[in-house]
Amino acid sequence: MIVLSNLDVAACLPMRDAIEVVETAMKAVSAGQANLPLRSLVEVGGDNRLGIMPGAFLPGVAGQPACFGIKLLSLFPQNPDAGYSSHEGAYVLFEGEHGTAIAMMNAGLMTAIRTAAASAVATRALARPNARVLTLVGAGEQAEHHLHAMMCVRDISQVRVVGRRATTRDAFIARARARYGDVAIEPADDVRTAVAGADIVCTVTSSAEPVLQGGWVDPGTHLNVAGASVPSSREIDEDMVARAALFVDYRASTFAQAGEVIAALESGRIDQDHVRAEIGEVLAGAHGGRGTDDEITLYRSLGVAAQDLAAAWHCLTQARERGLGVSATL
Repeated sequence: MIVLSNLDVAACLPMRDAIEVVETAMKAVSAGQANLPLRSLVEVGGDNRLGIMPGAFLPGVAGQPACFGIKLLSLFPQNPDAGYSSHEGAYVLFEGEHGTAIAMMNAGLMTAIRTAAASAVATRALARPNARVLTLVGAGEQAEHHLHAMMCVRDISQVRVVGRRATTRDAFIARARARYGDVAIEPADDVRTAVAGADIVCTVTSSAEPVLQGGWVDPGTHLNVAGASVPSSREIDEDMVARAALFVDYRASTFAQAGEVIAALESGRIDQDHVRAEIGEVLAGAHGGRGTDDEITLYRSLGVAAQDLAAAWHCLTQARERGLGVSATL
């Protein structure tokens, strides 16, 4: 077994690689080439939960590794206040021939990278080609990765950042300006102002109540809603769900765990056919994606186990090639 730290994961899974890895995984998901039980959650005190995400690529599929794995992830929403990631955990990867555990790695950074990579995959497929103005709603760890991911797939020239705490937002902006010196990166005081005229909007908060309303978004905008991962949380309101062309990562998890989609279904604002397609169907050419330049496209990202599995396999192969990680004899 190889054990990989966060530093190893960072070296093995750069964002541009992660985008391609996730795109391949999402095609496999929509082609029915992965076994994806729904994420289960265990309450461990207060608002804290343990998330359990197993998954497998089905054997005998050309181009897919014969492997399966499980992610154990602590979801502690108050962690950033103490200087920790809100997502801490481990991923265990197994080979498919004998079922042997062959790698274990820190799952916090891997989750953050693959989540932003999934938004980038959707943005590349659905946002207008000339999209230049990006709004980030949230200024934490996911905002950092989403900014990098959006830079990889669109020629971003202006970034607006909204954060719950001005000090956190301003610190994020200072780091971003140092990294992307030729891009205008500015603070915004409220979400409504920040999204006006934006081409791409990424919501990356842990909010239990909507922070973005449907009436605020201009025609032609592409949205990545990626922060809320449990049914009790929602970053956008029902109007936003109903108004947009809705694309998802995996229908089964969307209808079971995407809080704002569930609310819109239960209120009768939409039915299940409101989901245009899974992003894997768009990537494979089975659906055309965006209809017109004026259409609002919405990618509701919950994250699926296939993304973690593909990312973990990529980390393992890169670690073997580069001699990274610590070998542990079973």
